[in-house]
Amino acid sequence: LLDLALFKVRTFRVAVVGGLVTRLGAAGLPFLLPILYQLGLGFSAWQSGLLMMPTAAAAMIMKIILLPLLARYGFRCVLIVNTVLMGGVIAPFSVVSSSTGVTILVFLALAQGLSSSAQFGGMNALAYADVAAPDAAMATTMASTCQQMGVGFGVAVGALITAWYMSNAPPNHVDLGAAVRHAMVVLGLLTALSSGFFWTLHSQDGQSLNRSSNNM
Repeated sequence: LLDLALFKVRTFRVAVVGGLVTRLGAAGLPFLLPILYQLGLGFSAWQSGLLMMPTAAAAMIMKIILLPLLARYGFRCVLIVNTVLMGGVIAPFSVVSSSTGVTILVFLALAQGLSSSAQFGGMNALAYADVAAPDAAMATTMASTCQQMGVGFGVAVGALITAWYMSNAPPNHVDLGAAVRHAMVVLGLLTALSSGFFWTLHSQDGQSLNRSSNNM
């Protein structure tokens, strides 16, 4: 069912395994943010939903500029720098409070959408850079499975970290909002540290994809 020999392809291995670890930190954010907005800041459900919209809008914008960005700087540079930026975008949510202006929240959501879209788009493209055409179907199956696993594990990691902070709070002073803020710091650090996986890439990795797109 699974051809594990595909993991011998370095770009596929780095993209899939590195993407899995990156998602352990980043995938918990869509789960924790509504909790922070509604239970930590007192927003209603529809207000919380509106605050998630800039992330989706920014993600679509990044799809337009990602290809020129990868062509200019290469997959290695973009993925290393952007992974650290993702962590840097997640961590500031830990200091969000009821006095934080909506403008700042929208700015953070836009930054989170841009960085996440660039990261996941880059990793997804890199996974197929050196995969032979006959193996493309199997590579798609394995990469998609690992992506879904990463999302599921990411939500679980975010929930477990939040629950751990709640369990260590005084019995009569359990603050879910504070626990989520602490979890944001951990998720941000975890995401930034996952950039180490992309240091193993070479500067020319993924260039075949850029050449193919220029010939279309």
